[in-house]
Amino acid sequence: MADLADEAASLDGYFSDAPLEPEPKYPPLNESFDRCVVITNLPKVPEAKYEKLSKVVLKLVSRIGPLANYEGSDFSGFFMPFDKEAGSTVGCAFIEYETAGDAKKAIEVLEEYKFDKNHSLHVLPQDRASHLADVEEEEFKQPEPEPFKERPNTMSWLEDSCQRDQFAIRQGKETAVYWNDGREEPVLDYDGAREKEAGVAWCEYYVQWSPKGSYFATLVPNRGVILWGGEKFQKLQRFAAPGVDFVVFSPQENYMMTNNNNRNDPHAIKIFSIQTGKCLRAFPLYPKDFLDEKLSEQEKSNIPPPPFQWSHDDKYLARMGKDLISIFETPTMKLLDKRSLACDGICEFQFSPKDNIIAYWAPEHKNQPAHVDLIELPSRKSLRQKNLFNVTKCSLVWQENGEYLGVKVTRHTKSKKTLYNNLELFRVNEPGIPVEMLDVKDAVMAFSWEPQGSRFAIIHAENPTSTKVNVTFYDMFRMSEPEKKKGKKKSSGKELVAEVNKVETLEGKQCNCIFWSPAGRTIILAALGDSASGTLEFYDVDNKSLVIKEHYRANQVLWDPSGRTLATTVSQPIGGGHFKFAMDNGFIIWSFQGKQISQQSFETFYQFQWRPREKLFNKEEIAEVSKNLKKYEKQFNAFDEAKKRKLRLEETRGKRKSRSEFRATLARLKEIRANMKQERMSLLDGYDSEDESNFTTREVTIETIVSSKEELVY
Repeated sequence: MADLADEAASLDGYFSDAPLEPEPKYPPLNESFDRCVVITNLPKVPEAKYEKLSKVVLKLVSRIGPLANYEGSDFSGFFMPFDKEAGSTVGCAFIEYETAGDAKKAIEVLEEYKFDKNHSLHVLPQDRASHLADVEEEEFKQPEPEPFKERPNTMSWLEDSCQRDQFAIRQGKETAVYWNDGREEPVLDYDGAREKEAGVAWCEYYVQWSPKGSYFATLVPNRGVILWGGEKFQKLQRFAAPGVDFVVFSPQENYMMTNNNNRNDPHAIKIFSIQTGKCLRAFPLYPKDFLDEKLSEQEKSNIPPPPFQWSHDDKYLARMGKDLISIFETPTMKLLDKRSLACDGICEFQFSPKDNIIAYWAPEHKNQPAHVDLIELPSRKSLRQKNLFNVTKCSLVWQENGEYLGVKVTRHTKSKKTLYNNLELFRVNEPGIPVEMLDVKDAVMAFSWEPQGSRFAIIHAENPTSTKVNVTFYDMFRMSEPEKKKGKKKSSGKELVAEVNKVETLEGKQCNCIFWSPAGRTIILAALGDSASGTLEFYDVDNKSLVIKEHYRANQVLWDPSGRTLATTVSQPIGGGHFKFAMDNGFIIWSFQGKQISQQSFETFYQFQWRPREKLFNKEEIAEVSKNLKKYEKQFNAFDEAKKRKLRLEETRGKRKSRSEFRATLARLKEIRANMKQERMSLLDGYDSEDESNFTTREVTIETIVSSKEELVY
């Protein structure tokens, strides 16, 4: 006892007086089921087939990602209930993944997955399934349908009796839509007056018309995208897209894509259904593995994100990835055939404007030469492949009707010190898709097809930096004299031969861009940019007529959909810049013949955009209308005369009012004078100054010689 007392005394003060209450630190309990999903609509099988079905389902879900695995437990992340009373499975399975990301991916990939010919899977999160289990069962009551609310007529503007076009502008803090008839000054249609009264902004960023002109989208980065339409531009729908930078509509106006250009946002690109307003799918700015990890952040920032492209009928949405093209079907937004289209080394692709055909080019890769391919969808059948050698770069240009594809090829010599160009021209609608090569000795700076036609134009010069360039026109057909056959008379007509034909060359031009009219025939040769002269040459390819105008520092040329007028603009980005050109900001509207119709200037001018309209006539119908144009000439002339008369009456309304007032005053004064006649005669002792019999008329003739001239005739 003494020893214990001594030991206790030596340890006195060593131990704390606080009571000993150990509290173990457990990891936080995860009460969410974000890693769990429930798969329903599985086949119901007896016990004999339970193991086989389990293996098939387990193999399917394991492709998404690894399943959860707990040490000391028999649960392996997969459970498929079995009803012993019914003697079969219940048609569902519970899956737990290692990560919540895999669970979310499983919902996206396996939803509506065709398990067999009778079963399409339905996948939902565990939390949602638990919520549905707590819903009380009761008799279903048919909900009352909402009262019908007629949507505004988004095509009402096409019913304009004067067949005018519209355009929208963004300047300062204002957004406005104008009518344009191609003759007089534009007339304001709507400038957001309703929104100004409500104290809200109609638009804070850029605007965008839909491809057929049905919708008008205004971008408000803090709120997203707002669609407007109808005669008075009523609000139709709002789409949540924070930070939106630009939007792209599908060609048939069924879908809309928004992009905020945020590299760190996994949902930077969103695809919306216009009718429902639902977000169908979201994508990051760059596809997976598109950027090489070896590159620095600065080098990565210099690589632009590959754009999405729509097919002409809205069936497909595609984007280029690393050695592949990802093609998504609408409206599910799932990969076509659950796999991407393999394209080794692909650099660029384009959808045909009229068919579900993809054209792409790839440089030399491994032991394969550079090549241009045409792929048909959805069969993925290769329609044509053209191999190319010593290629530095290619540019794909479709003709508007999808009849021709032009490929501008920049080649190099073996030493790679000298570059030269040639054009590969595909006749897409002809059997076998023949390809013609057009050698161009000069450097080609621009290439453009004539809409609705077979002609194209190129800008070329010996040196790409030359101030004087040549513009050459070609036709995919040439006129040929028919061959004379023995025993038959030679035909007087000419026939078209499918062969590239040089039409003419315009030499010594000061232009760097070419813009065909949507109606064809007329082309604008423009010198655009800060360092350019702003020269505009209106050239009629058929009549060979040329009109030269100028818009100093113009940076855009925009044709209206009909080809009657065009606008040239000096604009600046909304983010800033070009403030030194504030005196030049604005737009000029010209007729297709080069006559200036209107000009407006603004301190800050951001955007000019024509309202598109759908083309209803094909080439044959347009040719028929042109052939019988005289039938409509009287109707058009009568309409023009009525319009001129209306304008003339409007202009002379003030003069006619003043004339009527003068005549009324004159009549009133004459009446007063007539009433005073008797009083006037009494003052003159009965003399009536207005009686003609009181006057004597005498005629006197006076001749005056103004000048005289004498001439001697020998």
